[in-house]
Amino acid sequence: MERIAVIGAGAWGTALAAVARRAGRDVIIHAHEPKTMAAINRDHVNPVFLPDVSLDPAIVATNDLAAATDGADAILMVTPAQFLRTTLATLSPSAGTPLVICSKGIELDTGRLMNEVAEEVAPEATLAVLSGPTFAAEVARGLPTAVTLASTDADMASALASALGTPTFRPYTATDLVGAEVGGAIKNVIAIACGIVEGRTLGQNARAAVIARGLAEIARFAAALDADPRTLMGLSGLGDLTLTCTSTASRNYSLGAALGSGASYADAIAGKSSVAEGATTAPAVLTRAAALGVEMPICAAVSAILHDGAGVEETIADILARPLRAEG
Repeated sequence: MERIAVIGAGAWGTALAAVARRAGRDVIIHAHEPKTMAAINRDHVNPVFLPDVSLDPAIVATNDLAAATDGADAILMVTPAQFLRTTLATLSPSAGTPLVICSKGIELDTGRLMNEVAEEVAPEATLAVLSGPTFAAEVARGLPTAVTLASTDADMASALASALGTPTFRPYTATDLVGAEVGGAIKNVIAIACGIVEGRTLGQNARAAVIARGLAEIARFAAALDADPRTLMGLSGLGDLTLTCTSTASRNYSLGAALGSGASYADAIAGKSSVAEGATTAPAVLTRAAALGVEMPICAAVSAILHDGAGVEETIADILARPLRAEG
C-alpha cells in the first residue's frame, strides 16, 4: 500500500495524514473547506483544526473527492460521524479498496454504528475500523500512540498496519469491528459525564465511579450486539475511555466541564470549530439501546442535560437516588 487517501481534514484526519506520510506513504487529504486546503498546500499547516503542528510538505490537499481517492490503495474515512453516510454515497469506493472507518459515533437517525452505515452504503467495500486512545495533536507530533485496527479480513488488517505503522504509531490488529466501534463511540458520552463531575467539583472518587459504571454500560451495549468482551479491555475500549475521561484535551470532557460549571449547551459549544461527537452520540445510542433492551442511565442522563433541558443538579440527584443493585 503506497497511496493513502484521507477523507476529512479536521484534527484527526490531519493527524492521520501525518502518520501515513511519516510511514513513507504518498498521502492526499480531502478538505471540505477551501481555506484549509489552501493552507495545507501552501503553508503546510492546518490553521483551524491543528494550528501548532507543521505538516510534511509532501502531503497534498484537495477539495475534489474523486481526485482524493483516485488510485488510492486505502481510504481513511475521518468525517464527522453524522456525515459518513452522505460522504460515502458521493464517494462510491471501488470494490476491493480497503475502507478504514476512523470516525467515532453512532448515526442519529438510525442508531447504526459507522461500519453498519458503510456496509449499507458501500456493500462492496472491504471494511476496517481504526480506533483507540488518540489525541490528534500528540499523534501528529509523533508522540507514542497505540491503536486497534479491526477487520474481518486479517490479511488486509496486517497490510494496513504495515502501511501505517511506525515506531511511534503502533496499530494492533483485531477482528471485532463492532467492539472497536462501540468502545470508541460511547466513551465520548461517558467523557461528557466525567467532565460534568469535574465542573461540579464532585471529586476524583465520583469520576472513577462514572468511568467504571460507564464501562459497564458500554459492555452491556456491546454484548447485545455480540461483540467480543475482550475488545472492551483493549485500546479501543478501556484505553480510549481512560484517556477521554481524564483530560481537558478531550473535546467531550471539556464540554462536560463547561456544563458542570454552569454553562448552557449553546454557550459551551459557541465558537468551537471541532465537534464533540458525544453530544450527538448520546441520543443516538439511546435509540439503539432501547431497541436492544439495554439500560444506559449515564448516557440517558447526559442526553437529558444536552437535549431535553434537564438541570445538572437535578440529573445528578436522580442518578445518585437510583436503587442499589448488584455490580455488573
